[in-house]
Amino acid sequence: MSIPFDLPADDHTLSPRTGYTRAHWEAVADGLLTAAWRRATPGGALLHLPGRPSRSGVRSDGLEGYARTFLAAAFRVAGAHGDDPHHLLERYADGLAAGTRTPGRDDTESWPEIHDVDVQGQPMVESASVALGLRLTAPWLWEKLDPAVQDRAEAWLRGALRHTPAPNNWYLFPYTVAGFLDSVGRGDAETAAARERARDLLESWYRGDGWYADGDGRAFDHYNGWALHLYPVLDAHLAGDTDALAHHGGRLRAHLDGLSLMFGADGAPLHFGRSLTYRFAASAAVSLGAVTGHTPLTPGASRRIASGALRHFLDRGALTSEGLLSLGWYGPHEASLQEYSGPASPYWASKAFVALLAPADHALWTDTEEPAPVEEADRVLSLPGPGLLLQATRADGTVRLHNHGSDHVRPHEGESAADDPHYGRLAYSTRTGPTARANAADNHLSVEVNGRASVRRRIHPLGAGHGDGWGWAASWHRPVFVAGPPMVPGLRAESVTVALGSLELRVHRVVGAPPGSRVTLTGWATGPEEPTVSALHGLYGWDDPAPEPVPAPQGTAWTPWARVPRLTGGCGGTTVHVALACLTTGPDAPPLERAVTDVRVDGGTVELTWTRDGSRTRVSFEPPEVRHTRP
Repeated sequence: MSIPFDLPADDHTLSPRTGYTRAHWEAVADGLLTAAWRRATPGGALLHLPGRPSRSGVRSDGLEGYARTFLAAAFRVAGAHGDDPHHLLERYADGLAAGTRTPGRDDTESWPEIHDVDVQGQPMVESASVALGLRLTAPWLWEKLDPAVQDRAEAWLRGALRHTPAPNNWYLFPYTVAGFLDSVGRGDAETAAARERARDLLESWYRGDGWYADGDGRAFDHYNGWALHLYPVLDAHLAGDTDALAHHGGRLRAHLDGLSLMFGADGAPLHFGRSLTYRFAASAAVSLGAVTGHTPLTPGASRRIASGALRHFLDRGALTSEGLLSLGWYGPHEASLQEYSGPASPYWASKAFVALLAPADHALWTDTEEPAPVEEADRVLSLPGPGLLLQATRADGTVRLHNHGSDHVRPHEGESAADDPHYGRLAYSTRTGPTARANAADNHLSVEVNGRASVRRRIHPLGAGHGDGWGWAASWHRPVFVAGPPMVPGLRAESVTVALGSLELRVHRVVGAPPGSRVTLTGWATGPEEPTVSALHGLYGWDDPAPEPVPAPQGTAWTPWARVPRLTGGCGGTTVHVALACLTTGPDAPPLERAVTDVRVDGGTVELTWTRDGSRTRVSFEPPEVRHTRP
């Protein structure tokens, strides 16, 4: 699809895979900012972009437009050592002066005040972008402001230090505000307390493998890269704090071992978790690693991933005819959104422009593009910390994530019966999105009791591991029900995924099901006109090994209409159910009915042989264990 502003000609010598260079990144930033500023108030304090309002209201949405675009402008100007050909900082300086003159007033320009998360919390989120933008551009903006405007800005920002954030990555917003105030000589005991509190929480949320939980529960998603790593690493980098940078940077390096495998050959990030309308912000951590030197990737591979993600969305309709980022994935897509999503929310994509902090002579821009990890070889990688299993196939450039550890259920919620398509599914990919809540669920194991189907919410990891070309992850969950009693005493579903090449062995044990219960398993949701093929085949415990196609009329982020393959079978007491699934592109989908032989189920143990190489897999539930041996 056409991009509504000019870009430089592609350079396939320097960037053989994407054609994008640093000049493309600058041009995209300029185009996005130009389009957004057409919707600014006269004083420039609020950018009211078109679209449905968020639950926070129109004024907060206008502040969001100012703050999130300011972040892109700040990366753009700071990376050019203050060169500001479009006079962006003048606009943001004027907007800062107008917005902080009478905060909370119901007029054309005034910013909303910052309060607790449950009162008027969204401005706290935006305060971090304002503070970070001011810190990045301090020599050219902050230091030239009238002292009275500086004082007003500080007074507004301190609202973030004096009110309660959401119990997750939000604590990094006052941390970032405090870091800015410290950097301009306005730090005190209040800023020190905000930073210490955030550091302590961040340590308590670290789960290993470079992954943080987003709060005290088990939420693992793109917030790791664009928030939980970005803020502390960038803070240490800007402060020149070598000890903090070594600590946080080491974790970023470990995170990028897995995150770098979460982008498909077409540039798409995994469609997994919330706030997916931030789109190419998913590459922010990759670029930050290159900027700070804390990355396992070469500069050429880093640019390949970041530019691939940027181009992926620009080429697929993420921009409106005005040059604005729409609320959705490619074009508008309601099912990808949350209640807090407003017209300017997609501009957290500005975080991807952290890449511009690398100057023009940096290897991130001068080295030739190299393949992304998915383009080099088939890989299977387990991440025991978050309970995730990654499966990438070079032939079709597809990455799949098997979720055995991320649920986004907050500790105080207990077992929630509300289905969450962004976390509750067994698998996600760079080629498919989950079906909408009201449609048949893809990649889902459901137990039906008295005609009521269960959903998967709180996930309990049971382990994960990988070997040469294969890997596994396991978990259990308590099936919960929206209608009627929320749960059946003693009912439990245990799940194991084994990945080998493009094949997925899915083994489930249902424990404590009442007599006459049913179990269903679904595969990947795809559209009839898509090149992506979804296959599912029953091996044990199903009425029929051949799945039935179930329609999902709301489609996914990829297709306006989808179908989902589904297996069904009876269960009662303790039963085992085994299936093969596959998601591939093109006509070479492997025939699942011939992919394995000699399937044996004995109590809580499943054994089978793979026809491709004669290797044998043994899955046990007591205790959870997977063995894979080659002849």
